[in-house]
Amino acid sequence: MAETIFDKIINREIPADIVYEDDQSLAFKDINPQAPVHLLIIPKVRIATINDLKDDQETLIGHLFTVARDLAREMGFDESGYRVVMNCGEQAGQTVFHIHLH
Repeated sequence: MAETIFDKIINREIPADIVYEDDQSLAFKDINPQAPVHLLIIPKVRIATINDLKDDQETLIGHLFTVARDLAREMGFDESGYRVVMNCGEQAGQTVFHIHLH
């Protein structure tokens, strides 16, 4: 599988404005934001699409949403509301084939 831009960010081969990192995930600001706060939250293990998820990765996906919740709290917009989106496949608008939450 060819390396994605997210692999390069994880490996620090290209810069990103990282706002959070732990052993399972990385969150950074989108370079083409579509909202006042537009973050991408990715697992450090590459999973191309939702369709490629394995049953044993359920906890990892839950972790990504927990990171989204925590970042919303830290940035002060958890109470006012926010949207979390994950596209699956080209027809749905997925452009980087490494799952990620917007």
